[in-house]
Amino acid sequence: MTPSRADNHLEAEHQPRVLVVEDELAITDAITYAFSLEGFAVSSAANGRDGVEAARRLNPSVVILDVMLPGMSGLDVCRQIRSESDVPIIMLTARGSEADKVAGLELGADDYLTKPFSIRELVARVRAQIRRSSRTGTFSGKNEVLRGGAIELDVDAHEVRVGGKPIEIRPKEFDLLESLMRRSGRLASRETLIDEVWGVDHFGGTKTLDVHIKRLREKVEPDPGSPRHIVTVRGLGYKFVDQQ
Repeated sequence: MTPSRADNHLEAEHQPRVLVVEDELAITDAITYAFSLEGFAVSSAANGRDGVEAARRLNPSVVILDVMLPGMSGLDVCRQIRSESDVPIIMLTARGSEADKVAGLELGADDYLTKPFSIRELVARVRAQIRRSSRTGTFSGKNEVLRGGAIELDVDAHEVRVGGKPIEIRPKEFDLLESLMRRSGRLASRETLIDEVWGVDHFGGTKTLDVHIKRLREKVEPDPGSPRHIVTVRGLGYKFVDQQ
């Protein structure tokens, strides 16, 4: 299967590639033009199934994904891509559709933008995601393992174990847990966590953080509804509590 719209190939070595999955031609053309000027290679697909296939074939640096797509919805595309890859995904949602934003984040999207959006802001967000991806593991030290209760975070192996068993965890969930565990027993403000995990260029507000905290609790807490380790400090942020 090939994308329904021709790929725009700019084949310079080391050139980051953006995959745009969007059925509105005017939006795709505007994104393609702007990112090409910024030195990106750009490929596109006009429906969800072609988008999934293009993501597999092209191994893009970032996927820009519209929620409303013909055939296979953007949320289903997000779920499928995330099951196969950790590529950063930025979702485009209709104005006021908070349910779509939350659903996308819970499925593994890294960021979202509300239509109509600024192309300059989209470029800034894509660059921030690429920088963040390239920094994964920059805190690594020799054989460094952070521990708290039954949770172990192996910095070098980029692995989290609960009760000695490895769990599946996404890169930003790993970075978020690392930031919290390095401050064990101390408050980490929402602003600090967003800056460390998503970068200072993040424009998405605190909803992104709260959704990732929810997903993280579901993976490491014995009872996610009554967390013992990742504790909310109301109105301020979160802290990691080391207890059995």
